[in-house]
Amino acid sequence: MAVSGKYGKIQIPKIGEDEPIFILRAQDSLAQGMVEIYKVLVNSHRCSLADGLDREIERFRSWRGQKKMPD
Repeated sequence: MAVSGKYGKIQIPKIGEDEPIFILRAQDSLAQGMVEIYKVLVNSHRCSLADGLDREIERFRSWRGQKKMPD
């Protein structure tokens, strides 16, 4: 169980019961750019997560639902 300030408690494997999380949704028109910025930070710290972020960026890019500013 993780804790989101907006969505409350969420069951996510491997995340502690009281661990705070921040959720970016594909409908958020700013989300893809934030994941791209996060990838720059990951690369600057030589983390191996960068390849996985490329896949997530593509998933955000190809999502065809309606996008809007975050609320």
